[in-house]
Amino acid sequence: MDDYLRRTAITRLRVSDEQSDLLEATISDWQHGATLASQIGWRENEDSKYGLQQLAYDNVREETRLGSQHAILATHQAASALTGVNELKDKGRKVSCPEFTSPTIKYDANTLTLFDDNTVSLTTVESRVRCELVLPEDEDGYQYQFLSDDEWSVTESTLTARDGEYFLHLGFRKPNPFDEQASPAEDRTVLGVDLGIENLAVTSTAHFESGKKLVHDHDQFEQVRGDLQQTGTQSAHRTIVGRENREERYSRDKLHRVSNEIIDEAVEHECSHIVFEDLAYIRDRMPNAKKFHQWAHRKLISFVTYKAEALGIRIEFVDASYTSQRCSECGHTSRGNRPSQAHFECGKCGKILHADYNAAKNVGWRFVRRGLNDSRRTGDSQLALKSGTVKPNRGFIPYSVPS
Repeated sequence: MDDYLRRTAITRLRVSDEQSDLLEATISDWQHGATLASQIGWRENEDSKYGLQQLAYDNVREETRLGSQHAILATHQAASALTGVNELKDKGRKVSCPEFTSPTIKYDANTLTLFDDNTVSLTTVESRVRCELVLPEDEDGYQYQFLSDDEWSVTESTLTARDGEYFLHLGFRKPNPFDEQASPAEDRTVLGVDLGIENLAVTSTAHFESGKKLVHDHDQFEQVRGDLQQTGTQSAHRTIVGRENREERYSRDKLHRVSNEIIDEAVEHECSHIVFEDLAYIRDRMPNAKKFHQWAHRKLISFVTYKAEALGIRIEFVDASYTSQRCSECGHTSRGNRPSQAHFECGKCGKILHADYNAAKNVGWRFVRRGLNDSRRTGDSQLALKSGTVKPNRGFIPYSVPS
């Protein structure tokens, strides 16, 4: 588990024309420097941060105007991208050398300084620029909880240019308050979560969050955007940008609400762990899923993660192979157990369940059973269900009913 809680606060910057020119030049050199480092790492088969730093640092300094710290950060960014590519390659995916074309640049404590007057100083290819953070007038804006609390310190951040404006994704961290001794892993209650498209999330406690409206609204937006792109006018472009911003806000709000429901389920059932299937497996299981679905799953997990961390609830992942084909009651595994997208009927014991609910139970079970093979464990683990918990060796235990 990470020793720190990490959060991101997004703010727009107020910049002058001169500052904008310097930031654009810095982003351009960053793209070139990171791509150059990536090419060197690709050629030399090197994807460790410090190994690539040694190989590429001098070249990046010679071919760009980046300062020493930004040259180091560029090599580290390239190394991270190469690591991801190599992981895909190991899984048999077709890959190519990463290129950096997105208008973004990384900053750290050496290249960014945040001041108490809500301004920020950023290193560029020439001099530093000091810009004002455009913050909400309402002091309840979420950014203030990080800016005003000395427990949170600034860490790696990202500057993004979009439509002539600049947005700073300020990274914050503070020591993780989760006390491992206070909630030992040996006595854990697990909430399993299955992610999908028809149902965005289903929990082992039989809580269903539909994804139909989210997907329907996104598909409608894509159709409208296609029509506007064919128009090709400046007005159509402005309309697309406005609709994109609205859709992203709507999608994030929906995912926030779903994450809150998952957290509420975990709290209500006194769960110490929330378990998801590994995202790489989700991509393999749903090869026809659009990038939007993959984005939605990643974003949902990130929302659940930071909310769970604040409550001392752990997030874990399991290899979810065959969770959609395995009977959560008797363990019989067969493709024939799932005759349709929503229907599960075990060919051995005859158990009938909603297929996504069955999968959610299996996701949780896999983590519970994983603990049985750990010689260091001495206590009980149990899977949270709607009306009670179930343990591998003791069976179903109903929740106590208040008298």
